[in-house]
Amino acid sequence: MQRYFVPSEQFADDAVALLGDDAHHASRVMRMRVGDSFIVSDGAGREAIAKVTDIAAGRVDATIEELLASDREPAWQITIAQSLPKGDKMELIIQKGTEIGAYAFVPFESERMIVQYDAKKEAKRLERWEKIAKEAAEQAHRSRIPDIAKPLSWKQLVGSMKEYDLVLFCYEEEGRSGADTGLRGAVEPFATRRDLRALVIVGPEGGFTEQEASQAQAAGAVLVGLGKRILRTETAGIVALTALLYESGEMGGL
Repeated sequence: MQRYFVPSEQFADDAVALLGDDAHHASRVMRMRVGDSFIVSDGAGREAIAKVTDIAAGRVDATIEELLASDREPAWQITIAQSLPKGDKMELIIQKGTEIGAYAFVPFESERMIVQYDAKKEAKRLERWEKIAKEAAEQAHRSRIPDIAKPLSWKQLVGSMKEYDLVLFCYEEEGRSGADTGLRGAVEPFATRRDLRALVIVGPEGGFTEQEASQAQAAGAVLVGLGKRILRTETAGIVALTALLYESGEMGGL
């Protein structure tokens, strides 16, 4: 059954309206007719089965038939902090991370970042990222859309680490040194937690500097490698997210 996310103001107790692109998709792409049903969510956990009652230009109205239990979200809230990569890599990270189960994304600036950050284009870029997250959440039948923060400076990111129960700093030097305990070792003390708030920090194409690693560690982050191989920046966060969800029991782990 097709799923749509709508703003809460379009989602009443007994009715819902699809507008704009969603209405076009429902009426023209999916060719829905009066009497057809779809799943609707407000992106924050409330969802229901709705039945189409009227179709007009740019609008599809439906009645709420049945409220659904929201049980598709991981117990652990895992945020991916990603140093801004070049090209459209951030779009891939958001799309795949959303499908897998990321709670939120925090783009940030770091010393070896290759891309030239342009604050003037921030609003347009955030709008694009939010659209990608919405479409990926619909495709994956999630109950909520991950939050996407405005890009932070490195100093702002370090200052935010205290908000999380566990902060993992993905650092290739840990894997190379042979001293890395890996994600499992870092997560082990939290094995019985069902409400863990974790932050996974991923560097840019050029990696992190030793100073950044030291600053993160001083702020409470655990330095971890992701194996003996060097992963691309768009791969590292997805691998770490999947491993953490496995360890949480989401995929048959702990």
